[in-house]
Amino acid sequence: MVAEVGGLPTSARAMPVRSIGLPADDLDRSVTAFMAATPVTRRWDVERDFDWGAADANRLTDGQRSAVRFITFIEDHLPGYFALYSSRFPLDADTDVETFLLNREIYHFTVRWAQEEDSHARALFRYQVESGISAAEPLRRELAEEGRKQFSLPHEHPAALFAYTLVQEKATQIYYQNLKAVVGDPVLAEVLNRLSRDEARHFTFMADMVENYLHHYGDSVVEPIREAIAQFRMPLADTLRGYWRWALRIADTAHYDHTEAYEHLVRVVRRAVDAPSDRVDELDRFVRACRALPA
Repeated sequence: MVAEVGGLPTSARAMPVRSIGLPADDLDRSVTAFMAATPVTRRWDVERDFDWGAADANRLTDGQRSAVRFITFIEDHLPGYFALYSSRFPLDADTDVETFLLNREIYHFTVRWAQEEDSHARALFRYQVESGISAAEPLRRELAEEGRKQFSLPHEHPAALFAYTLVQEKATQIYYQNLKAVVGDPVLAEVLNRLSRDEARHFTFMADMVENYLHHYGDSVVEPIREAIAQFRMPLADTLRGYWRWALRIADTAHYDHTEAYEHLVRVVRRAVDAPSDRVDELDRFVRACRALPA
């Protein structure tokens, strides 16, 4: 783990405002690794890779239908997620050159990530319509009513933002895997399989970013990471009507607990440091305490 940069302890280095705050070369390596994991031959297509004519919601339980509706809302809010990243890491005339070049590197990832997440939203929309869960026009209107609501997060430190997204991506991956294991429609199972694989790769990128912060700033970034967990709420928890009642229902449908993802974050942190510090140990204890709380 890097202890000093430019003669100053890494903990003393100020994080640039509205910047990734990492060397461009490290960002390039992380982005390139992500891109290499998704060559053209492994990408999937909403229109051609599913047998939409065979989609049949009659093979699903009421709970599974409800889960599909719920996750469609979550995935369809992509414009809000993308807007958040664009505002935190801007590329405009008011951005100084050094900050711009760092933000430009992360933008390579962000646009690919957004394209993949948008495909998730389109696949779930298409499944709902083709399987008979919903007609297209009322579904579009439902999604528009929710999609126009602003998405925000309290995290100012970029390490906290990436830690939040790491947990969210891993939690979503776990849920899709669990739901796939119980649904009765093979078409939906294949959709969930594709989504789960994408979320796994998104998690890997976010884990790489968190490790980069730890390598460059030491365990001074553990506190922002802890705050990301302390304040963690899944997307739309504060805006989607009936979110918590709905979330509990779909969790029961697929035997799901989003706090499972917290331990994956701790493993990333421990892998990135040479020797666990008091801060890292405290993060571990904090996560275990969170997981021990009743749902």
